[in-house]
Amino acid sequence: MLSRTRIKICGLTRREDVQCVVNAGADALGFVFYPPSPRYILPEDAGQLIQMLPPFVVSVGLFVNVNEQELKSVINQAPVQLLQFHGDETPEQCSHLAASVNRPFIRAFRVKPDTSADDLLECERTYRNASPLFNGLLLDTFVDGFGGSGKVFDWSLIPKELAPRVVLSGGLSVHNATGAVSQVRPFAVDISSGVELAKGIKDEVKVHAFIAAVREADNQTAM
Repeated sequence: MLSRTRIKICGLTRREDVQCVVNAGADALGFVFYPPSPRYILPEDAGQLIQMLPPFVVSVGLFVNVNEQELKSVINQAPVQLLQFHGDETPEQCSHLAASVNRPFIRAFRVKPDTSADDLLECERTYRNASPLFNGLLLDTFVDGFGGSGKVFDWSLIPKELAPRVVLSGGLSVHNATGAVSQVRPFAVDISSGVELAKGIKDEVKVHAFIAAVREADNQTAM
């Protein structure tokens, strides 16, 4: 049976890139609502792009230390289907924010060199106990500042029992995607800078090549 890894492309800012990513077969598209990010998009602009999405392609909003009023304002203009928290939000804050707009959420965990498998499992348990709207962890590499790191962490830190429920991020590219998926077997992968011509501008060739690389790993597993 073919195990299909879900694919999220993050940092969309243009209509042509949304169409490209959808046509290439991505399962989810990410929109960054963190103003300091070079991939930041105005909520009203994101709202127009979200209208382009066909059924079963999920829109995801990335937020960093947002407050309830700001979150509600964004959702009113850009009704993303899934929230992605990337800041210092506590489990309780994530739970409250998600409930305030009635959206499920995923939590970014920024992996450090001294992070242990138990740390990851405990984090997942804590968030799952805090909210019925919690959908899972997105694992990224720890760097100073917030948002995507563009750097790889030690994938061997991910416990085998957790891997099928996580979103793998951080430094993924066309060149390492097949190996990453084959080694970790995550539920999904998330990429932004690895498929760009410039920050916020996607490269159609890289998008298609990345998705093909993930599918290659899926096919190898199925054999």
